[in-house]
Amino acid sequence: MSIPVFQINPILIAAAVIPAIILLIRIEKADRLEKESPRLLASLVLFGIISTAIAEVLEMIGITVLDMFFEEETVLYDVLLYFGIVAFAEEGAKYVLLKRRTWKNPEFNCQFDGVVYGVFVSLGFALWENIGYVASFGLSVALIRAVTAVPGHACFGVFMGAWYGMAKRREGMEDFAGSKKFRVGALLVPALLHGLYDFIASRSTESSSLVFFGFVIVMFLVANRLIKHVSDNDAYIPILPFGSQGPQK
Repeated sequence: MSIPVFQINPILIAAAVIPAIILLIRIEKADRLEKESPRLLASLVLFGIISTAIAEVLEMIGITVLDMFFEEETVLYDVLLYFGIVAFAEEGAKYVLLKRRTWKNPEFNCQFDGVVYGVFVSLGFALWENIGYVASFGLSVALIRAVTAVPGHACFGVFMGAWYGMAKRREGMEDFAGSKKFRVGALLVPALLHGLYDFIASRSTESSSLVFFGFVIVMFLVANRLIKHVSDNDAYIPILPFGSQGPQK
């Protein structure tokens, strides 16, 4: 049974929150061209927290439908659960709120901004989710999630943000078809990675544990390389001529 947040031991709260804060500071420091306003960044963390509630509702609906047609504890059930429901519910909720808050915001004027925004939303999600796990299961779970789930959500945010920032840049270049493709990628790529993460983690064999940690390490390394690449090659996004907004769906 979970404990109300205000009754949780402060040490447990710190264990849940500090990993996300460290990663938020790191990604903010990598934003070298033009820093984002604290108000915008704080709102993105809040939107990430809100996305946990949206994702939970979507997952409940999806699982109810899944249980009507498929037998539990089968590989097919798990594939549909983790790839089709959990991954798209969570990454989809993050993406919708991310786009609603930032796409037309005048502060979104550099390509790396997309990475910053994606990570802040994702870590808002991870922060709140982590507090929930700590409230239910204690410090040992917090420590495990500090090195797996929290950085995992940060990685999903990096991939979402990298594609999202490129989509905004393509729009600025009046390549509206290219922008749409990158926006689709901003959802599909992190959803695929999220699905793989959860599916591998759900396996209960010794070999699957090794595969899981190998997958996590590779994802972390690639995400860190991607942060450096996008940061080193960051550039201001061209401003669209008035009236040249193009399709936004």
